Amino acid sequence: MKKSYKIDVDCANCANKMEAVAKHTAGVKDASVNFMMLKMNVEFEEGKNPKEVMQEVRKNCKKVEDDCEVYI
Repeated sequence: MKKSYKIDVDCANCANKMEAVAKHTAGVKDASVNFMMLKMNVEFEEGKNPKEVMQEVRKNCKKVEDDCEVYI
């Protein structure tokens, strides 16, 4: 399953950090961040609950960039 989420981030470098950390979150098959559109596209692993996985993605993103936001 693929979903798109609105994000709030200040710079392209921060967006790259968010993308990298999202890709390495358990339950995420693939992720990409488009800084210009302020969107994060996430493909979830089969059988995973997107809401639960996105809570972890959000927490992990806050660790690398504390002023970012992922709107779930």
